[in-house]
Parts: sequence; structure tokens; C-alpha cells
Amino acid sequence: MKKLFTTILIAVSAQLASAAGLESLELFMAQAQAGQADFTQVVTSPAKDGKAGRSKTSSGTFAFQRPGRFKFVYQKPFEQTIVADGQTLWLYDVDLNQVTQRAQAQALGSTPAALLTSAADLKALRAEFTLESAPAEDGLEWVLALPKSKDGALQRVRVGFSGEQLAALDILDSFGQRSLIRFTQLQAVKTLPADTFRFQPPAGADVLKP
Repeated sequence: MKKLFTTILIAVSAQLASAAGLESLELFMAQAQAGQADFTQVVTSPAKDGKAGRSKTSSGTFAFQRPGRFKFVYQKPFEQTIVADGQTLWLYDVDLNQVTQRAQAQALGSTPAALLTSAADLKALRAEFTLESAPAEDGLEWVLALPKSKDGALQRVRVGFSGEQLAALDILDSFGQRSLIRFTQLQAVKTLPADTFRFQPPAGADVLKP
């Protein structure tokens, strides 16, 4: 009887934890219209030809404002800036002094960036992703997001929350490459200055329009 009670308690606790993840996502979508944070990203390539997968770590700052604006500034190990201003997606490689310019609607689609910034609310998010509860792990509550479009390179995304605060993105692409982004010092606000998401190619930079 005691064993049965323990099993039931574990099952109920798991269900509550999973529900907590979806509730945290809903609150994040409803309340965090804009925000900024520091991040650390670890990209791990899959094992290939008998060789172990390799990992690469980078870090920087992140800002977003819904709908459709975000900015990643990679500071280590190489300087790179990615800006979406609502119309155009800019990628600036400092070392190469090269800017890539793309139409934002075509470049993003069902991507992790779209998951966080494009949808205005949970209903809009469900139009692009199937959202499922996921088990708690590493002290976080997780939501599994599966893109409804099968045309992109994204296989799945897990969104991790610490309470009501966004804490992590765990991304797996169709090539088996995994990117784990952990956010710290997240500050949710109603709005950010407009020039936060304004990008002007530096003088002398090569501008590519694929």
C-alpha cells in the first residue's frame, strides 16, 4: 500500500511539474513583452565517423521585444551581432567586417527566435508550434515545442523556466546539432528603446543579400 501511494504521489508530482512549465510559458508570453539578459550558449555537434562530438561555448547579451524584434550580441569568443528589427534580419561578423541582410519573415519561420519573440501570445505560438509538457530537469520546468512546419532545419526546442522566469533554450536541429542557451540576469520590461533594435551596416563593411 505504501509503495502504491508513493507511485501515485510521484505521478501526480510529475503532472503538476509539467503543467507548471506550460503555465510559466503562458505567463511569460502574457507578461514579458520585452526584456534583456546575459546568455551562455554551448553548441555540440553530433559524433561522426567514430569521433566524439565537439562543443563550442560562446556568451553575450540578448534583448527582445514582441512582436518580432530581438538582438543577440556575441562577445566571446568572437564578436558577432544578430538583429531583427521587425522587417529585416541582420547578421554582422566583426572579424570579417561582413553583414548579411535577409527578409525577416523568410529567414525566421519556425525558429527558436520566432518562438520567443514573434508570437504575440500563446494562441499565436500554438499556430507555429505544437506545445507539450516535458519532465522537470536540472531544477527547471520544461516545455517541448515541435515546429508544425517540416520544411525547416529545426527538429525540436525545449524551453526551460525557473518559476516564471525564462532560464534556458535547448535546441536540436535536423542535423543532430544541439544548442543549449542559458539566460541569466533576465529583466522583463514593458518596452525597450526603439534604437535597441536598429542596425546600420558599418562603413566599409561588405553587405550580402542572399
